[in-house]
Amino acid sequence: MAAYAKERGFSKIIVPKENSVEAELVKNIEVIAVERLSLLIEDLREGRRLAPLQSSVAPSPPAPPTFSITMADIDGQENVKRALCIAAAGHHNVLLQGPPGTGKTLLARAFQSILPPLSFDESIEVTKIYSIAGLTSQKEPLINHPPFRTIRHTASAISLIGGGATVKPGEISLAHRGVLFLDELPQFPSHVLECLRQPMEDGVVFISRAAAKTMYPARFLFMGAMNPCPCGFLNDPEKQCQCDSKDLRRYTVKLSGPLLDRIDLCIDVQRIHYKHSIHEKLSGVADDDPFVNRIASARLKQHERFAGTRMRANADMDVRAVRKQCDIDRICAQMLEKAAEKFQLSGRAVHRILKVARTIADFEGLEMISAEHVMEALQYRQKQIRM
Repeated sequence: MAAYAKERGFSKIIVPKENSVEAELVKNIEVIAVERLSLLIEDLREGRRLAPLQSSVAPSPPAPPTFSITMADIDGQENVKRALCIAAAGHHNVLLQGPPGTGKTLLARAFQSILPPLSFDESIEVTKIYSIAGLTSQKEPLINHPPFRTIRHTASAISLIGGGATVKPGEISLAHRGVLFLDELPQFPSHVLECLRQPMEDGVVFISRAAAKTMYPARFLFMGAMNPCPCGFLNDPEKQCQCDSKDLRRYTVKLSGPLLDRIDLCIDVQRIHYKHSIHEKLSGVADDDPFVNRIASARLKQHERFAGTRMRANADMDVRAVRKQCDIDRICAQMLEKAAEKFQLSGRAVHRILKVARTIADFEGLEMISAEHVMEALQYRQKQIRM
């Protein structure tokens, strides 16, 4: 309410004392806290001056978040880690695919540790949503790190999209500016997955109920994890797949073409052998700093690139922004044209490939998109095509 009042030009706002800590987060508006509505009415009738609240929000920077698992804790999987760094740098949608026990869920949880912190404006955006949902804390009222929402296949469409008698935000809005993780993706009902298509494209969700119509922000990074087939060993070099063609079709039919078209990076997670894992432990594993620093540098470039717009990361680019920011030379254009013809890529897919290539260039600290960047972005898309 404080942010809304400020947007409408108000200089003061009266709020319940319990909500005063949240209201103070909005800058350049005077917050007056009252314990009871009856006391406010009495003060107004008597003509008493309403004193503004003395700020109780600590000016010190927030403590860095702690994570139960980080990328540094995971042995091997260097190709997967690089792809996840690219996803974090540009806020791109990801699908992790591999046999059981290869660490897909572990990698998804570690993904939180390399996400850059939210800017103040982004923190306000996210905190407003959590305030509406009644999920804010008096101790830490401002959400500073991108939220990570894990969804199980038993979730309903309403819990995902939002709704109810008071039209509260759902999981996709609670994941705004953060990650929405769906484990065991083909286990979700198809109608639940199809609800994600419009928010993944537009970054907002429209909820229509008899009582009200509401729009909530939903600019989330989609992350899914799945086995390649019901038994989990399709194309596995060591174990034989037990699934027939009907099993495979029933398993993948829930993942529609339009949904897959909105996923930027499809990553194969291969099994790591025990000897390799032990070697990694003995030789030592690098910390997360190289990942975090390069991602932060790439995201800073994007913030500068999109200053004054509603876009925050490369994944947010619209058609005009792609044409302006993803300039490629003739060799790259020919490569992309041949790939589009060979794999029958949609216009959306081509634009998403260019966005990923732009992020790879940012991640490498380069201004121009090269043929190597386009090729790497195409490889992530080609893995998806082979599903």
